[in-house]
Amino acid sequence: MKPSRRDFLKKASIAGVALAAPHLWLPVTREAWGATLNKGEPIKVGLLFSLTGGLAVPEEDSTLVMQYAIDEINAAGGIAGSPIEPVIVDAKSDFNVYSEKAKELILRNKVIALFGCYTSASRKAILPTVMSQNHLLYYPTCYEGAECTQNTICTGPLANQHSKDLIPFMVEKFGKKVFFVGSNYVWPKESNKNAKIWLQNAGGELLGEEYIPLGSSEFGPVLNKIRQAKPDFIFSTVVGASDIAFHKQFKQEGFKVDEMPIASLTTGEIETKAMGNEFGAGHFLSAPYFQNLESPTNAKFVESFLKSKYGKNGTTHYNMEETYLSAYVFKAGIEKAIAQFGVEEVTPRKIRDVSGGIKVSADISPEGEIWIDEQNFNTWLVPKIGQCQADGSFKIVKTASEHVAPDPYSIYADIGKCSANGLVAPDGKVRKNVI
Repeated sequence: MKPSRRDFLKKASIAGVALAAPHLWLPVTREAWGATLNKGEPIKVGLLFSLTGGLAVPEEDSTLVMQYAIDEINAAGGIAGSPIEPVIVDAKSDFNVYSEKAKELILRNKVIALFGCYTSASRKAILPTVMSQNHLLYYPTCYEGAECTQNTICTGPLANQHSKDLIPFMVEKFGKKVFFVGSNYVWPKESNKNAKIWLQNAGGELLGEEYIPLGSSEFGPVLNKIRQAKPDFIFSTVVGASDIAFHKQFKQEGFKVDEMPIASLTTGEIETKAMGNEFGAGHFLSAPYFQNLESPTNAKFVESFLKSKYGKNGTTHYNMEETYLSAYVFKAGIEKAIAQFGVEEVTPRKIRDVSGGIKVSADISPEGEIWIDEQNFNTWLVPKIGQCQADGSFKIVKTASEHVAPDPYSIYADIGKCSANGLVAPDGKVRKNVI
């Protein structure tokens, strides 16, 4: 029996503040009122990315490629005969706007799922609403882990799927002395906790660690510290417009990429295009996807997307490809939920609960076959390392020999293990919605 509006108004509660503290437990209330499907009617999804501000460089492409994927799916018949209808929002690179618009998309627009965010700060800003409404967020980029919710599906890599390979690779190729630079929020800091362990295991030495306000473009003081420390390479978790400024000032200050390259988790083809190829050339990125990846599926994806009305920025990159994959994970999940429950009984939470084990095959996925972990709902993928070339493309210099399982608690074994029903502590106790 469907809940009445009176029941909803009486029982539903929305937490509207951004939470940055790790391992915070939040209770689930109930399913979002009205977030259901009706046979033959459009399936509404919310696209919650920044089209303006400092995060627009990667996030505009996420909005564009989601529209491309939706058009592609709709042209092939949609889902169970219904088209997907995107509700597009500009989060304006403002965490308060992410939070406000997430509530609107869920409660006013009654979308069945959200696709959104690039930073962990914006993800954590909307998760209280997503979880209190027992809704569903597809988070389509890399993140730090140390999170176990029952309302998210993630299609990007975790720390054990990129920096775990990148750090020892750089130590072997360039030397043991490293300087960490990141944007000042939860993802860089938590990612660097992982990176420090990989660095220690590789016999490396951390010379310094600096964080820049998100959106800042002033790197003079940090570069002065790097000049004094003389590391063999820089490990960067700087994001958005700040990332572009960092690479440009690195070269303008006279640093030589062959003597001290930057190894990044974020600087891909779109950032390189925005900064100018000469500022990206020679540096490294760890990601599961690069535009130059050789496969018939990727060649078709790159050509078709760039020729489409959505390919205006002239390149593909890891973040948009992971967003593209999230559309097909959603399609498979909703089809599975419809088959199991019937169209009108499908809810956001039911889509999530049937999505464990879903695969996106190599004839659809540009990076090759991937699948959703049955317990933590992150993605099994093949990590890769690329070096930026003079033309802004990336040459893949290392590829993992097999798919790597996502492990959100890879350095926190004492905290527990993420399962489909919650975080299972060593003593067997289960906590739901840990962020």
